[in-house]
Amino acid sequence: MILLDRDGVINLDSPDYIKHPDEWHPIEHALDAVALLQQHYLVAVCTNQSGVGRGLFDDSRLADIHAKMNAALQAAGGRSLPVFYCPHHPHDQCDCRKPKPGLLLTAMQSADCSPGQCVYVGDSEKDLLAAQQAGCEAVLVLTGNGPAARETPAGRAATCYGNLADFAEALIRAGA
Repeated sequence: MILLDRDGVINLDSPDYIKHPDEWHPIEHALDAVALLQQHYLVAVCTNQSGVGRGLFDDSRLADIHAKMNAALQAAGGRSLPVFYCPHHPHDQCDCRKPKPGLLLTAMQSADCSPGQCVYVGDSEKDLLAAQQAGCEAVLVLTGNGPAARETPAGRAATCYGNLADFAEALIRAGA
């Protein structure tokens, strides 16, 4: 199973949050990479979305953003992605907000997948720490916050790729 962070991995990130479908823009070649991964693996998204907990947008608006993402993925030849998200404010102390592993564990349980069969691809130290705590392989991409995350202990320990397309191509080649 391949789990993906959303912002900075699939789509361009925004310091002001992606609050509306019009603000969602894919990273070049990321949707093609997801479609390629889906030919060989079960793929899902695990993303912190504290904009909901901060009152910047609601669950309905977030569903609209994910509908746009999935429509763009289908146009690229892929299938809709299941999305697991943490809507909580960082101060809520929930178990699902990365770097805690709850979100990843929930996604793996929903697919009856063990951590040893799972890779989590992210662009931040929180992503990498969540993967480590969930017991799955951590992969860093250098899009989004990736360059800064690469300088952290978790980033130095993670397998690193330039972007999601580089990861997908390498994974498929290695499995062939």
